[in-house]
Amino acid sequence: MSAAVQLVGLDFGTTTMSAVVAEGRLARNAVTGRTDLDSLEECYRSEMLFTPIVDDKIDEAAVARQLDRWLELGGVRAERIFGGGALLTGLTAQRDNAALLVTLIRARLGNALIATADDPCLESWLAFMGSCAELSRTLPDRCVLNLDIGGGTTNLALGQAGEVLRTGCYFVGARHVQLKPGSYHIVRLSRYARALFDHLGIRKDVAATLTDGEVAGIITYYFDLLTAALGGDRRILAEPTARLHEQVAFRTLTPSSSPRGRGEKFAITLSGGVGELVYAHLDGKPWPATTAFGDLGIDLARRFVTSPFVDDLRRYRPASAGRATVYGLLRHSTEISGSTLYLPNPEMLPLADMPIVGTITLMSSDADVSEWIALAGRCERGACLRVNVGSHDAAAVRALGMRIAAALATRSFPSARALVLLVSENVGKVLGQYVTRWGALAVKLMVIDEVPPRNAQYARIGVPRQQVVPVSYYGLNE
Repeated sequence: MSAAVQLVGLDFGTTTMSAVVAEGRLARNAVTGRTDLDSLEECYRSEMLFTPIVDDKIDEAAVARQLDRWLELGGVRAERIFGGGALLTGLTAQRDNAALLVTLIRARLGNALIATADDPCLESWLAFMGSCAELSRTLPDRCVLNLDIGGGTTNLALGQAGEVLRTGCYFVGARHVQLKPGSYHIVRLSRYARALFDHLGIRKDVAATLTDGEVAGIITYYFDLLTAALGGDRRILAEPTARLHEQVAFRTLTPSSSPRGRGEKFAITLSGGVGELVYAHLDGKPWPATTAFGDLGIDLARRFVTSPFVDDLRRYRPASAGRATVYGLLRHSTEISGSTLYLPNPEMLPLADMPIVGTITLMSSDADVSEWIALAGRCERGACLRVNVGSHDAAAVRALGMRIAAALATRSFPSARALVLLVSENVGKVLGQYVTRWGALAVKLMVIDEVPPRNAQYARIGVPRQQVVPVSYYGLNE
């Protein structure tokens, strides 16, 4: 038996917004016995539209109309949505009414996974996974460093063999300086652009026109800042204007210290709007007209094409240069549980924004277990704990389950509050029975098994389908 499901990805960036819808099936794997998301195919990809901003706020009515249009064109049905979510990135996530955009999305997609710019590490991870994860797997002995350059931010992710090792984020993007298309006449400046102008000695404001030399100075600063970040040059990055532009510091690896490294240099790739411009040019397409998009994106793309990085950009081509982040969100943010769940209260699902407060292992002391349970009990919406049994040995499962049960009883865990245990091993039902003392403890417990560990801060537990549930993570840690 298999069931058709849909995944929806929405991306609201500083410059543009877009949507992707994919369809797949939940089917039993004949070899492993697991339920897998199979035959996933993209069925709708929207055109890229400018994010509607009026008086420095998101135009909610325009976004609502576009959301409804995308969902209609993509054939989205709420009861079939299994995973995916929405990203608010760059300067869009800093708008005063960004929270209302979240409300609009959740009114249509339910408790969808929604990440904002306070989660830049996730955005960096998603851009890597959506753009160059496959390329990275074909180069297992070389680190791939992806720069996702959009309107408001550049997200850095360094990975090897398809796994992300480091992330970072800088307020470097095409749209901090908004211009009248076809000219360098200033329409709007972000606070980061104003600070940069002061640093560079550019004494101009809205309604003035930048000279060629001033444009070159801005682009050179952006490029040099990113180059310093890639190389870990803290001398440059410690300067006050550079610190203002640094949202999450990128702490690079030396190639010789990478897990499988041979001392070779990193392979550099690009994604995002600037990446799309670069790869289009390398494919022989002419540059768009001067400031055609009303920003410095074309100028920034030109700088990369004339840089030492261009050899890498020609040689290493990612799968998706333009929409890597939303593509990664669609395909990589959601894991599927095993089918031996302990789920006595399925009506509680979905559960959104569940903090992951700690990890319990066989090596954890009783005091540690007690403290993690107490912390989870203080979380108003409930909480998740990672549980690493380390094996399928019945004695180990029993011992750890009984210790967690003792902590729940001692700490008087609130009976109305959800506690979700995320377990890698296929031990969900039996661990749940030991933890609840075979139903004797009044606790709203769920054990979601066979989900790979992810070093994240929050999880969303979706609605059960065919005895499995989707688990989405965000708030990635280094």
